Amino acid sequence: MITMRSLIAETVQAARPPVPVPAPTPVLVAIRAERHPGLDRLVFEFRDGLPVRRSGTYVKRLVADGSGQDVRVAGDAILLLRFAGADGHDALGVPSYGPARTTYALPGIIQVVNTGDFESVLSFGIGLAKRVPYRMYTLKSPSRVVVDFSTPYWTVNAGIRLLDSTGHPRTVFRPVIPPGVARGALVRLFAGPTATEQAAGLWLVRSHATGFSKLTISRGVARVYLTGRVRGDGSTFTIADEIMLTLKRFPTICWVKIYDASGRTQRPKGRTDSIPECLEP
Repeated sequence: MITMRSLIAETVQAARPPVPVPAPTPVLVAIRAERHPGLDRLVFEFRDGLPVRRSGTYVKRLVADGSGQDVRVAGDAILLLRFAGADGHDALGVPSYGPARTTYALPGIIQVVNTGDFESVLSFGIGLAKRVPYRMYTLKSPSRVVVDFSTPYWTVNAGIRLLDSTGHPRTVFRPVIPPGVARGALVRLFAGPTATEQAAGLWLVRSHATGFSKLTISRGVARVYLTGRVRGDGSTFTIADEIMLTLKRFPTICWVKIYDASGRTQRPKGRTDSIPECLEP
């Protein structure tokens, strides 16, 4: 028997609007960088749409979202990109786009480093050879955020020395901006190998150095001031060897003196090579 109460209940239930299904959060699935005439192009590809907000600003240093700790990035200019309303990981927390740090052998883009992926806010630091104008825009099918960096300068190839899987130094080449070619080569050295070079077994012996603060060259002597808590850990091959092998490729450099973060080296005077005590085996 159908009662008035049951009819009213069915009517109310039928009149309820359907519960909307929330749209999936866009997920970053790939990062690519390529050379084009007059520019370097950086592409962030997303699944399930685009971030709701995108922003970019030049900064003096990179810090990790949340912890506030410094994040190492190679380059003479740093652009911070933020994507709000997007994730960079899967359900298990594994990054969905590849390595958190990628190096490129391009005229402008040197390195892309993740600095945050929390509560659907993604952030990346872009290490650049020079601060330049850029343009950010979106494309669909697939969903992409594209950043074009102008490269209104000419470059020359400079060799840097990385270690291969057999423990032998190998030379790879990078585009650097004259006239500071030696300094540009050091910046590229500290960026380390590209993804292709890593796959081929090349790597950078960093010896805990985060970079360098200064390079001077006078009368055939190059002086390099390292940053970070540098130490050799008893190794007979350190970042000092890679720096010397890289800089001595230049005809104006005969000797290299390397200083730790406190400004110390064992033989600061004279025409001879020198390393800090912390890099001794």
